Formats: sequence, structure tokens, C-alpha cells
Amino acid sequence: MKALLLQDKGLWKDMRVGEVPKPEPGPGELLIQVHAVGLNPVDYKTATGGNPNWTYPHILGLDTAGVVAETGEGVTGWQKGDRVVVHGDLTRKGGYAEYTTALAHAVSRIPEGISFEDAAALPTAGYTAYQALFRKLPMDRVRTILLHGGAGGVGGFGVQLAKNAGKTVFSTASPANHDYVRSLGADHVIDYAGEDVAAKVLELTEGRGVDAVVDAVSRQSATDSLDMLAYMGHIVYIAGPPDFTKIKGFTKVVSYHEIALAAAYTYGDRADQADLAAIGDEMLAMLQKGALSSMLKEVIPLEEVPAALERLSVRHVKGKMVAKLK
Repeated sequence: MKALLLQDKGLWKDMRVGEVPKPEPGPGELLIQVHAVGLNPVDYKTATGGNPNWTYPHILGLDTAGVVAETGEGVTGWQKGDRVVVHGDLTRKGGYAEYTTALAHAVSRIPEGISFEDAAALPTAGYTAYQALFRKLPMDRVRTILLHGGAGGVGGFGVQLAKNAGKTVFSTASPANHDYVRSLGADHVIDYAGEDVAAKVLELTEGRGVDAVVDAVSRQSATDSLDMLAYMGHIVYIAGPPDFTKIKGFTKVVSYHEIALAAAYTYGDRADQADLAAIGDEMLAMLQKGALSSMLKEVIPLEEVPAALERLSVRHVKGKMVAKLK
């Protein structure tokens, strides 16, 4: 089969399409004929340092949408021809290929009317945002929330989900993307480069701060966000923890929440992996009803993935990019 091959760690910019054997589904697995794969920062980040579980050439690509080609031993509830999408296990070979395998209990069914490309845009960024809001935060106690990087994947899905949940939504973006982030549902959009974000948040909340922050930017961004939290506030971090010492104990009594979606495979159990499918089912239903945008902005052929990942690595991308294989 054809696949985009990573020959060794650090060489993701040099990936080329080559021929490798088609995988076989093991017990409890599906073989998926790939139609579309989402591009994510985790692709180039993990490829830079590699993973001890990988053998080379390796195949990247976590967000795979396609059709069930075969079912492994013991699989029930799925049959050949079913349309599916999955957030895959980054320790295994992924979806930048004509075929890939996935644990059957971690897979979501794509509803009628949803394209493979839109489905593939969801998992890594969308499931991360969903997990942050509805698995970590006490959303019944959150009235105001700041989601950094509203023009990007996690931030953009988070803005939509938070607004759908009835929250007052703050976000950050470059001025060129302010209207776009507002179109996703943000009530207040702040220029992260040209404004003092903390000062603006405090001004807009009359000095109180927001009840929650979701940060997928960097450890420094998460640390800076501590100044924006209200008493009993919460911070969810994806790209590194804040400097916890910045908040004096027994003052703001801040709660800290870490998100590592892929850890469901390496440290979680079957129920944790099945929850990824449950999140996918919920978000696909929202997409089908028109309550959520996939934020799909660009569809590219498999051969163009390395160049597109390079653009993604310098944050020159709005919304989501997907590679189309069929």
C-alpha cells in the first residue's frame, strides 16, 4: 500500500510517499481504508523526537476517517463498509496511508451527510477541547471562560463548545482573525500580540477575572493566564503546565487540570479509550445538526502533508487542514 513514510526521528519535513505492506487487524481491531486524515501539531512534535515504540519507517497521522475494510477477531457492532473516524494511538502506525488499524471500541460512526474530510478534522483538536470542558471543568460553576488561540484547532472548537454551553467566551487571536473567532461564538477577542491580555480580561470582568482558562499555546502562556483567573478559578493546560508557584497558596485556590488525549491508550483502559469514541459520537452529532463547525479550511493531497505541517509549525494556519486519500 502507499503511505507517507517517516524514515527516522526529526526527518518529518523529508517524508515521501512509498510502498509498505498493508497491515492486518488484530483481535478487537478494525482495518480501515483511509479516505481522509487530519493534520495536527502533534504530528511534527512527536516526529521531531520520535517515540520508543516506533519502528522505521513510521507512519504518522492520528485523525483517520474512512471505511471499515476488515474486522479482527472478536469484533462486534462493526461490519465491512461502515464509515468511521478515530483518534488513534500515537505509539502505533497511523493514518497517512491507504490502510490503518484501530481499536474497534475507540472508533466513532460517521453520520449520514458528514464528509470524511469534515470528520477527520475533529478528533485531536476537537476531542481535546471537549475533554477540557466537559471531562475536567465543573461547567455548572463556570460562567466566564478564556480559550487561547481561538483561530486554531483546540481554541476554535473550545470557543464553539463553550458558547453552545451558554458561557461568556473570551479568546485571543491576531487582529486578522478577530472576526473569524467571533463567528465561532467568542464574545470578546483580544489581540495577544498588541494588547496586555491579562489587563484586558480584568477590565472586561470588572477586576474579577474569568472562571476558567483553557491554554493550548505554551507553558509561558499558561503561567501568564494565572493572572486572569478569578477566585476558585480553573486552568486547563495542554501544551505544558504553568509555574504553580506564581499563585500563593490559600489565596485564589486555583484548580489545575492537565489534558493528554493520547494517554488514554498508554495509561488508560478500555473504558477511557471508549470515551474517545463517545466524545466523537457527540461532536459528530453536533456537526450533523449544524451546531458545530469542523473549521475545515484546506484539503490537500497526501504528498503535500510535509509542507503543510511546516506551515502549521509556524502557526500560519487558520482552522483545520485535512489530507484526502480517496
